[in-house]
Amino acid sequence: MRQFAIRVAAATGATALTLSLVASPTPAHDKDNVRVPTLTGFASLPAQTYVPASDPSGSALGTAPINGVVPPFADQPIQGFSGIVRGGGGAYEVLSDNGFGNKANSADYALRVQRLAPVFQTGAIDVLGGFHFTDPNGKVPFPLTRPDRVLTGSDFDVESITRAIDGTYWVGDEFGPFLLHFDRTGRLLSAPVSLPGVFAPENPFLAGGTPNLAGSKGFEGMAISPDGRYLYPLLEGPVAGDPTDSLRMSEFDTRTGAYTGKKWIYQLDSPAHAIGDAISVDANRFLVIERDGGQGDAALVKKIYMADKRDKNRDGKLDKTLVVDLLNIANPKGLGGFGPVFRFPFTTIEDVLIVDEKTIAVLNDNNYPSSSGRTPGLPDNNEFITIRLPKSLNPDGRVLR
Repeated sequence: MRQFAIRVAAATGATALTLSLVASPTPAHDKDNVRVPTLTGFASLPAQTYVPASDPSGSALGTAPINGVVPPFADQPIQGFSGIVRGGGGAYEVLSDNGFGNKANSADYALRVQRLAPVFQTGAIDVLGGFHFTDPNGKVPFPLTRPDRVLTGSDFDVESITRAIDGTYWVGDEFGPFLLHFDRTGRLLSAPVSLPGVFAPENPFLAGGTPNLAGSKGFEGMAISPDGRYLYPLLEGPVAGDPTDSLRMSEFDTRTGAYTGKKWIYQLDSPAHAIGDAISVDANRFLVIERDGGQGDAALVKKIYMADKRDKNRDGKLDKTLVVDLLNIANPKGLGGFGPVFRFPFTTIEDVLIVDEKTIAVLNDNNYPSSSGRTPGLPDNNEFITIRLPKSLNPDGRVLR
């Protein structure tokens, strides 16, 4: 497969990769009943897609080819999709993560929300612009990488995003782990909020202490209650002293700006697994992506579960029910040029969104340029798929807005 670079409009509202067909936010219809989870939409953004006239990046990656791509880069790649919210008119706002994988190599990656519109009729994705996260008012109490206070992948590792009723954004970070509150333009509104008693190795307040959370195991998923009052951030890894297959979900009150003290446990199928995202279905239920670390043919577990905090069996854990196996999706129409069984075999799958009561959207984090789950030796594209489910999720209508 020939790789090529694409640069797209950086300003909000500007459109690149212009196509005559605009994506419908609901690619399937109520009449499209299925017996098994079925692929209904496929769109892909080439891995080598960059924000035009942006800052150079990837300087800490060296100069040796990575999956055939030679760093550093003249611009900022549009990559690492780690969270998604609706953007209106068939578009979506997608969170790019900290850049190139860790604090040390991502100082030249500006944290950003990308505005995208999948065009399922053609299989392409329109890039409609986006915005950076910034701290112009000095809310962050520790030194930042850039003097202009544009936040970078060395300041925070943003991995989950929700939009509040007032249009502001809550973002989950892994370096603290912190909760970050931004206005509609990406400006930080208040100081980062720590999770009491939990410290990742990158936490700037650790002050020589011992972390009790592994690196890159902070807030990978974060749901918001349908009424907008509570956040439910979910850690990707266990806190020291907890069972190695147990992840903490906490409750945060957006009115008081504090954690309520309520906690739940999401139990992984295996301690070797991780979660990729968590979103609300209603006041009690969540969709959670659970995955192993494999890619391509080595990918064995890429699943989405329904997790219920009512704990009907009283075992102290969220009740889990399988919704879809992402390695076994029916594809009767051969969408994307794939066969009758579609696999989503990426190392990191970190985005799920409810499109309608029977349809979900799922995106991968392509870890550009490091992951090659689709074609060995080539960097993964950013793929956007929709899946029709055989049964309704019966979501609270407010999560569809």
